Amino acid sequence: MQAFARAYLRLVESLAVAAALLLGLAAVAVSADVVSRNIGLGAFPWILEGSEYALPLATFLAAPWLLVRNEHVRLDVLLRTLPAGAARRLERLTDAFGFAVCAVFVVFGIRTALESARQGSTVLKSIVFPEWWLFVPVPVCFALLAIEFARRFAAAGSSTEPTAQP
Repeated sequence: MQAFARAYLRLVESLAVAAALLLGLAAVAVSADVVSRNIGLGAFPWILEGSEYALPLATFLAAPWLLVRNEHVRLDVLLRTLPAGAARRLERLTDAFGFAVCAVFVVFGIRTALESARQGSTVLKSIVFPEWWLFVPVPVCFALLAIEFARRFAAAGSSTEPTAQP
C-alpha cells in the first residue's frame, strides 16, 4: 500500500510540474507572439489558440496536487469553530461528497470522450486535432481527485485532528 501511495504522490507531483511548465510555455509563447507582431514579423494564430487550451489543461493537471497539499478552496473558519468531533465528521462528510462528485465526473468524462471518439469529431481551428483529446484530462484528473478524497476520508477517520495532511 505504501508503494501505491508513493507512486500516486509522484504522479500528482509530476502533473503539477507539467501544469507549471505548460503555463510557463504559454506565457513565453504569448510574449513571443506579441514581440513578433510589434516588430512586424506577423502573428502566430496557433499560439493564442494553444494558450486557450493550456489554461484549462493546467488547471486540471494541478488540481489533484492542490488537494493533496490542502491548498484548495475550503472553509477552515467553520471547521475551527466546531468541536473537534463535529469538525472531523463534517470533514469526512465533505470528503465523501467530494469523492462522489469526482466519481460522477469520471464516468461522464469517459462517456463524453468515448462518444466524441466514436463520432470522429474534430476541432477545426488553427490547430486541427480529434475533439476527444480535449476530454481525456477530465476523467483522469477527477479520478486522481477521487483517490485523494478517499485518502482524506480514511485519514480523517483515523486522526484526532480535523485535517489530516499527506
